[in-house]
Amino acid sequence: MYTREIQPPITSPVKDGKPVIGTWDRAFEKVDLKEIQGPYRFPLFRWVRDNRIKEWQCFCVQDDSFLLEAIFCNFKLYRVAQVLLYDKENKEKFIFRRIIPGTGWHLPESLANSYIDSHSSHFFFRIHSWLDADTIRLDINIEAEKKHPSMTVHLAYNMSNRDVTPMAVSLGFSEKRSMYAYKALAPVRGDIVFGGKHIHLNQEKCCGFFCDYKGFFPFQMFTTICNASGFTEDKRRFGFHIAENQTKETNKNNENALWVNGVMTPLPPVLITMPNGPENTWVIQDVEGMVDLTFTPKEQNRSGYNFLLTKADFNAPLGIYNGMLVNSEGEQIIIKNLFGIGEKLFLRV
Repeated sequence: MYTREIQPPITSPVKDGKPVIGTWDRAFEKVDLKEIQGPYRFPLFRWVRDNRIKEWQCFCVQDDSFLLEAIFCNFKLYRVAQVLLYDKENKEKFIFRRIIPGTGWHLPESLANSYIDSHSSHFFFRIHSWLDADTIRLDINIEAEKKHPSMTVHLAYNMSNRDVTPMAVSLGFSEKRSMYAYKALAPVRGDIVFGGKHIHLNQEKCCGFFCDYKGFFPFQMFTTICNASGFTEDKRRFGFHIAENQTKETNKNNENALWVNGVMTPLPPVLITMPNGPENTWVIQDVEGMVDLTFTPKEQNRSGYNFLLTKADFNAPLGIYNGMLVNSEGEQIIIKNLFGIGEKLFLRV
């Protein structure tokens, strides 16, 4: 069965000007990839080098009735905020997307106690990452417009060590270029008010992923992500977050993991195939016998844009996962009609 070394905690994924590659079960005290010396073969102006670092945070929460995904990206040339709310019972979808040219808010280098907020026309969000107090909070306010009603979101992730074992990874694209990811599945409480409807999220029935990314990603970036969360038949909270990307030596370290009742199991690299295209069933498998899943899209969610010399194509359908995963104790976790998201991303920036 696949295993991966979980290294002792360190303060930063950069040491002596070089990336430190590995997997940890603690957040870093600081993530500043600008400390990497000479990430490219040829010398670059500092502002050019810094603009190659892309970063984003993702919040994805769901219970039996609703799924909410909020993504906040800083691509340096512009920023992107996207909020998706899906009503499972009525099969209704709301999407808000805002592209903001130029520099502005930057995601924090530490999750210990930091926050960012953004005020723009008809839209506000605030993220307070406060791992020192075992919580991460997200507030969103979207004013009503002709295309959509108003929305207010207040979420609080319970990040206590008793309930959450996170995964932090530093992965290499080359000797001097790397990416960092922090992922955690946690109980979530909060409230969503949308179009006059009040949705109360009870942390006993609601769970969600929080993900933090930074990296010297390739100019043409390809990645596919599969994630879902819920409860087993015996009421244990579980979820998986799996990605196929362009990093090297993925057998030693990757960003794939399974969580069951707060216990994290590192998963092996996977191959995600779409034999009949992304609109039809995806197949997610490894060679270790720990990952054997299918994802069947039910609600398409595709967007794209060309901005200056950049291009993006997001294909993120909502759908159903079936199959099985194996945790570190050898237990098979049966996945049956589990609602989640698949994301296929191309980004040139």
